Amino acid sequence: MLVDRFGRIARKLRISVTDRCNFRCTYCMPEEGLNWLGRDQLLAYEEIYRLARLFVSQGIHTIRLTGGEPLLRRDLPVLVEQLMGLEGLRQLAVTTNGTRLPELGPELIAAGLTSFNVSLDSLDPQRFEKAVRRKALAKVMAGLDVLASYEQVKVKLNVVVMRGFNEDEALSFAKLARERAWSVRFIEFMPLGSEDEWGHSRVVPGAELLKQIQQVYPLVQVETAGASPAARWRFADDTSAQQKAELGFINSVSEPFCHSCDRIRLTSDGQLRTCLFSLTETDLRGALRSGASDEQLLHLMQVAIQAKEAGHLINQPQFERPLRTMSSIGG
Repeated sequence: MLVDRFGRIARKLRISVTDRCNFRCTYCMPEEGLNWLGRDQLLAYEEIYRLARLFVSQGIHTIRLTGGEPLLRRDLPVLVEQLMGLEGLRQLAVTTNGTRLPELGPELIAAGLTSFNVSLDSLDPQRFEKAVRRKALAKVMAGLDVLASYEQVKVKLNVVVMRGFNEDEALSFAKLARERAWSVRFIEFMPLGSEDEWGHSRVVPGAELLKQIQQVYPLVQVETAGASPAARWRFADDTSAQQKAELGFINSVSEPFCHSCDRIRLTSDGQLRTCLFSLTETDLRGALRSGASDEQLLHLMQVAIQAKEAGHLINQPQFERPLRTMSSIGG
């Protein structure tokens, strides 16, 4: 097992397959974009598979593919099919902005993928365009419609909430969750962009949104934040057999859950990060390409995870932003 010095066991791995993105979200990157990695700097699918196999052999049971925008990576269904064959892997998921789901959704599902997180920060077309600097809400909703046509597919919407921008849409998203039997995750605004104008005054605590929603839709708690980053709630009047409609609150700033974190990250250029806000990384790509054996790679993984930070320091005076932005780290 991959255990850190605080006794936390790594169970979930996020793998970024590209740093490129077709959005320019205001809290993630500048309007002109970033200096993208060259193809030779990205991990090849064979390298991703080898590292994933080693991680799974050490107890990782959930993998999430991220970016940038992961659906921009060529032949992504091929990687999905490869990873789905890993013995010991319980779940494979993807986080996407949804714009390429109309074309690629069926291929990904055919390859075995059934869990999709779609980033959607506003249901208002003009507000959405302002947030991502693209006129794309209709394309995202079309992608969600494609996913909804597959009964086996689980859909979660990721909503980054920023005061003065979209906190007034909480009820609209709750209504959407009820209507479509989806899970909506409200995520507190975190300092992960180079020009995001982050400040504590722009953070909307999840507790505030929860109170607002409960005044209209009574909720029943399903799970507290812990191994899962979201405190999960269902609608009290939901009498359906599956009860898929759900709200989650990822209160990373107001209620940190670092003490129970079981997640690690692999960037698209092969750097192992033990925390989203890490200031250090472990170069697995360099080791791979230098001919490291499986045993040597496992040793690097174990040493890195043993040194995992106690938690982020967002609420502390000594907090330092990570050197990478969110799209470079992996969502």
